[in-house]
Amino acid sequence: MEKICVIGLGYIGLPLAGLLANNGFNVHGVDNNVKIVATINNGGPHIQESGLDILVKTAIQNGHLVAALQPVPADVFIIAVPSLITEKHLPDLKHIQEAIHSIAPHLTPGNLIILETTVPVGTTEKIAGWISELRRDLYLSQLPAPAAPLPGATEKQIFLAHCPERVLPGQILKELMENDRIIGGINQLSGEKARAFYQKFVSGGLLLTDARTAELTKLAENSFRDVNIALANELSYICDKFGINVWELIKLANRHPRVNIHQPGPGVGGHCITKDPWFIIDAAPDESKIIRAAREINDNRTNYVAARVKEKAACFKNPVIACLGLSYKANTGDLRESPALRIVQQLIQETVGQFLIVEPHLKTLPECLTQLNSVQLVNLQEALPQADLVILLVNHNAFQNIDHKLLKNKVVIDTRGTWRQ
Repeated sequence: MEKICVIGLGYIGLPLAGLLANNGFNVHGVDNNVKIVATINNGGPHIQESGLDILVKTAIQNGHLVAALQPVPADVFIIAVPSLITEKHLPDLKHIQEAIHSIAPHLTPGNLIILETTVPVGTTEKIAGWISELRRDLYLSQLPAPAAPLPGATEKQIFLAHCPERVLPGQILKELMENDRIIGGINQLSGEKARAFYQKFVSGGLLLTDARTAELTKLAENSFRDVNIALANELSYICDKFGINVWELIKLANRHPRVNIHQPGPGVGGHCITKDPWFIIDAAPDESKIIRAAREINDNRTNYVAARVKEKAACFKNPVIACLGLSYKANTGDLRESPALRIVQQLIQETVGQFLIVEPHLKTLPECLTQLNSVQLVNLQEALPQADLVILLVNHNAFQNIDHKLLKNKVVIDTRGTWRQ
């Protein structure tokens, strides 16, 4: 049975590890968080994702998945640790470099290393350089040939490819198998090796290219979405100026067969879209003016929403504000880079009023809010009767069909257009 070592058991690594373990592979999952490793080995995922609990439990019980703190020798190593940006929007690859250092002692000839993490252009080449420094006894044909060829170089060859994940939270398991995959080999043979691996469990198309193109393809995909959302948010400002309903405007514009404007909202969240465009901006600042403008528009959107709430709240002596939703997207409790959470934090810090938080996908408030006396986590039935202001921040299904009589005589700010008539 082919052995796979997955480094990073987060939102991508754990679903991928579970999927592989249930498709005939022996999977060794690695994470540096002791609590996460223990939770997985006890048969339970530490993240919410449809179908993941059953998948992980089955894989642990049949012995095809084991979680640990350190890697072991394997046939294929998959890097699924997060890439980061600094406060100044600069790339931070420390987790990827740590992952490469951790697997280097375990590499043997014929191994395939796959980077699934979304990264700046040129990262796969950096990894090749790191591996070359750490393991001079192995050979990557992408690197310049040594003056004196290594004895048996072809026998000592290892393979490296970038295959960025392209999945939507809530549908990760389905999309890991069904979505087309972009495979960028550090060389042609590495790409072919990676494609042969994915063919064993992916039904979507497997499209070969070079590593740099694969890296930029994923960044371009998320930048497209960011730019489109920025257009929608900018249109909302223009509509506010002229007293036009922005959602009606976009609905009508999208009736054109070649127009597909996204929806405005309180900002952009999630781990990817808030980060990936900055990788392009950092690498090509003079050539990415639209991408930068979009990032700035979407980042500033939370300030605009918070200012609207403060303006309305100023009409009350001690307003009670019901904030509906904290997550970054609908029908999940995922708080990563959530604009809704940033808005709530900003309003609480500015002591705008008393806050009732309604988030049906969380059992407790996030740690950043738990120490504050002016905020409570309540259900919808408790929040609406008490509220002076109702702020819809996330379009969860639970908020779709609220009786509009319950909103009568209340100030309502609907950032998602959910309740538009």
